[in-house]
Formats: sequence, structure tokens, C-alpha cells
Amino acid sequence: MKKLSIFLMLIICLNNTYSFAVDKPTELENKIFKNLRCLICQGQSVYDSQSDFAESMKIVVRKNLKSGMSEKDIYQFMRNNYGEWVLYDPEINKGTYLLWGLPFLFFLIGGAIILRKLGVLKR
Repeated sequence: MKKLSIFLMLIICLNNTYSFAVDKPTELENKIFKNLRCLICQGQSVYDSQSDFAESMKIVVRKNLKSGMSEKDIYQFMRNNYGEWVLYDPEINKGTYLLWGLPFLFFLIGGAIILRKLGVLKR
């Protein structure tokens, strides 16, 4: 019994001395993870997802950051490999005009309908 106690104490001391945990993500890594969409979960960011795909994307992001790529370079890399949809915040370009403009168009149409129902706008 005494040997078992000593053995357990040794294990506890070694565990406290040598951390077996994976390095915690930096703020920049977390920011990038939150801006990338998991292609498996589709509704979650890479930060929130626990899928194997999300974990592999995290590894790729960390590797690219260590190799000296900037945040913008990583987004471009992901866009080139997985398409525009992988980003939660796509850039404004010819392919995304409708994506960015549609909410404003709906807002204007909805506002006009409401004003018309209230009698402010007349035919």
C-alpha cells in the first residue's frame, strides 16, 4: 500500500512538472479560427467545431502562422483551397455584390412597404 501511495505521488508530481496539454491558441489564431467556416458542420466556425476537418484546419493555420504567413495570406490560402464560402467575412468583389447588397435592398423594400401601409407613401 505504501509503495502504491509513493507511486501515485510521483505520478502527480511529474504531471504537475511536465504539462502534457497542447499549447493554447493565441489571440490571432482564435481570431482566424472564428472567421473560418467548418465545411463539415456548415453552421459553425472552426473555433466552435470539434470535427476532424476543423481540427485539421487549425493545424494548417498554426503551421502557416509559424512559417510567417500573415492573417490576410492565410485567408487567401483558405479561399483558394476551399472557395469564398469558407470565410465568414467575404470581400466585396464582383461575385459578392449581391451578397452584400441584398440586405440593404430588402431593408429599403420593407421600409417602403411599411411606409405605404402607414399611409406616408401614396400611389
